[in-house]
Amino acid sequence: MPRFFNNAGPTVPADHYAIDPLSRIDWEDLQALIEQKRYFVLHAPRQTGKTTTLLAMMEAINAQGRYACAYANIEGAQVARGNPDKGIPTVCSVLARSIEDYLGDDVVSRWWRDEGHHLPASDQLTRLLRHWSQQCSRPIVLFLDEVDALVGDTLISLLRQIRAGYPQRPDAFPQSIVLCGVRDVRDYRLHQEGAQVITGGSAFNIKAESLRMGNFTEEECQALWQQHTDETGQPLDPAIFQELWEDTHGQPWLVNALGYELTWRFKPARDRSRPLSLEDYRAAREALIQSRATHLDQLADKLREPRVCRVISELLASGEEGLEQLPLDDLEYVHDLGLIEVRPRVRISNRIYREVIPRELTWTTQVRIPNQETVWYLTPVHCLDVPRLMRAFQQFFRENADSWLERFDYKEAGPQLLMQAFLQRIVNGGGRISREYGLGRKRTDLFIEWPTEPARGFHGPMQRIVIELKLQRGALEGVISQGLIQTAAYATQVGADEAHLVIFNRDPDVTWEQRIWDMERTVEGRCIRVWGA
Repeated sequence: MPRFFNNAGPTVPADHYAIDPLSRIDWEDLQALIEQKRYFVLHAPRQTGKTTTLLAMMEAINAQGRYACAYANIEGAQVARGNPDKGIPTVCSVLARSIEDYLGDDVVSRWWRDEGHHLPASDQLTRLLRHWSQQCSRPIVLFLDEVDALVGDTLISLLRQIRAGYPQRPDAFPQSIVLCGVRDVRDYRLHQEGAQVITGGSAFNIKAESLRMGNFTEEECQALWQQHTDETGQPLDPAIFQELWEDTHGQPWLVNALGYELTWRFKPARDRSRPLSLEDYRAAREALIQSRATHLDQLADKLREPRVCRVISELLASGEEGLEQLPLDDLEYVHDLGLIEVRPRVRISNRIYREVIPRELTWTTQVRIPNQETVWYLTPVHCLDVPRLMRAFQQFFRENADSWLERFDYKEAGPQLLMQAFLQRIVNGGGRISREYGLGRKRTDLFIEWPTEPARGFHGPMQRIVIELKLQRGALEGVISQGLIQTAAYATQVGADEAHLVIFNRDPDVTWEQRIWDMERTVEGRCIRVWGA
């Protein structure tokens, strides 16, 4: 079976195109931490290759022969929902089985079956690790994965039992324990009786380091995809690689999922003599977004969390001032989830997430917008009649804004999201929308590409439209003047045929008659239509 792009579960180099997992971490420093008998945290967003890397590390450590290393995924204990009497035995059972599977040693499994499971849950994990360490001829290294899936007292008990045995390492406790998950241990928020909140750090204050796995580099993205060409002979348009980087910023699941979508789910590509074009790639990207795959579905689920909502709402509303007022913990948490980058500036992590987030937030809105069909807004030459579309939105916004915006969790960005939902419903009939969020520039840029020859699709002539969205803050004329300059610059950058600026007035004291208007202005020789809503 030829190798393929892996979009599910750990990567197996014999089956999948792969980047060496140990090259994605500072392997020398990590080994030094183990030699120094340190306990530390390795965290990364979901589906970035943590499990693949941990298994590769375990294999490398065991091959060296100095330590006995085992990996255990303890996510199954999550079903205990904070009850340590159920959660800790689950952790111990999984750990005993993992030791037997990876090291071929059943001494812990036999001890757990005959003696360990009779002990109090508050001491089971400590005693298991003590027994393993005393019976093993080599110092022990343990990788515990999905630790932050545990909640409440189960997580508190696990952390404190590890801390209890820490002074006895390495003779009667593991030489090194690595906790792995999405978040750093500092962000394990644990609720006790009386709604008191403690953090994981206070239950596990022996942590020496917190290491974060990054995404693929731009060079690694290209190297991974080049493996497909090298092994199948199928050529890729070199222009794809820059798009791949902008779309993913190296997020490993996205890089692999796009590769799988393009080279396998796109059935014409199974003929390996067929070169793959940039337009093939863009079609694969849109297909991936519309598939609402598991990874993207999990991302959407996180958007409902209040801490995530606060951060993403400010980004969608382009509110730099609002971000400055957010708790640093919220920004770090959303960064740990992989939804945002914080350097060189705060922004949504990659172009696909910028597409997925507003689509997910407005999905039910899109399908519930009544009496709007793409065909209504087409000219006889199959172009979008954007002025007609904008006037229809103004009327829709006037009739529905108050009731529809009230349903959004993301109320600050509500007008922009509602317009994107309206446009997406129309453009889904044959075109595509790209989005940019201008943090610090108080704007959202929408770039619509519409094929004017349906038979040729995106391979034929295109209508290119820029629509810039701004909230009115301050005097209207000042907002218009700034917005015109920004809209003209963006339209020039993307080679747009026409440009529109939409300004939302959220002042409840302003009547709808005053809010709904339109005008034309000319900036640097470009005519821009300005719309009030």
